[in-house]
Amino acid sequence: MASTACIPSPPAPGDSLGLRERARGALLGLAVGDALGAPAENLKPSEIRARWGRITGYVAEHPAGTDDTEYAILSGLLLARHGSALTPAQVGAAWHEWIADRAEGRFRGAGFSERGTLENLRRGLAAPVSAQHRHAWSDGLAMRAAPHGVFAAGRPAEAARLAAIDGSVSHDGEGIYGGQAVAAGVAAAMAGAPVVTVVATALALVPEDSWTARSLRRAVTAAHRGERAVRSAVVIGGYPWTDLAPEAVALAFGAYAAADGDFEQTVLTAVNMGRDADTTAAVAGALAGATRGAAAIPQAWAAAIGPARGSCLPAMAGHHVLDIADLLTPTPADNTAEAPS
Repeated sequence: MASTACIPSPPAPGDSLGLRERARGALLGLAVGDALGAPAENLKPSEIRARWGRITGYVAEHPAGTDDTEYAILSGLLLARHGSALTPAQVGAAWHEWIADRAEGRFRGAGFSERGTLENLRRGLAAPVSAQHRHAWSDGLAMRAAPHGVFAAGRPAEAARLAAIDGSVSHDGEGIYGGQAVAAGVAAAMAGAPVVTVVATALALVPEDSWTARSLRRAVTAAHRGERAVRSAVVIGGYPWTDLAPEAVALAFGAYAAADGDFEQTVLTAVNMGRDADTTAAVAGALAGATRGAAAIPQAWAAAIGPARGSCLPAMAGHHVLDIADLLTPTPADNTAEAPS
């Protein structure tokens, strides 16, 4: 059973300019966090310190987003195409159109959950059976869930519902809950909710006794003691894989809470905790970006984010996260952009 919390009301009519600033902050923040965190992926804090000291900016010569950004673009395009009418069959069809039935990039469709999903889709399986693989608990839905919160600004229950539909093709159980927590949190932040309400809203939309909810509660309880305490509270010591949704989502929310939503500190806290650093920083960046808006993102970080390279999903090449943000927060004068063919 989900816990209860004060869920913010939708933004007032006529607040489209404010919504767009938050939407751009959320998705640009996701891409920035992804690019900042990518070099630290799968590292321990001690290994990060040994290589770079404390990461305070880009350490890659040519920073760029990874599968996290490209899958978030895919989810955003799905929402732009179908909106609240989105169905599992439409998600599956898009995965066939944009990934499974095409030649893949050098990352071969990305992480374990995506690989298992693509294998199932190519065998003719459809959602939810396509999500029956060994990694349905991964953070692969959480990394692409922010667009649902942007689309359903101020409607966290709707954001969580859409995230679950999107996730049905690739995830189950805790993997779904992690995505729902991210989508709901971003939706609350899009409505101007303070950090404490964003966290409470995320918790309200996942089962209270789930691993995801327990990890989230531990992370935000430890947040006032800093990143080391957050990491100690949720990391599964000795487990070889770092893409556990309950762990990654909790680290992201813990970083967000520890920094009280400040964009720069939120993202750097997530990056320097290591583990699945590109995903935790992407989620944390989406939360802080929705909270503070695009203007809060350091210009040097924002300027490095160009259109997706398609290194993981060739069909996403050329799409920029800012264009996706604009698609999801349309104004009457906007024209509908074409999805990739």
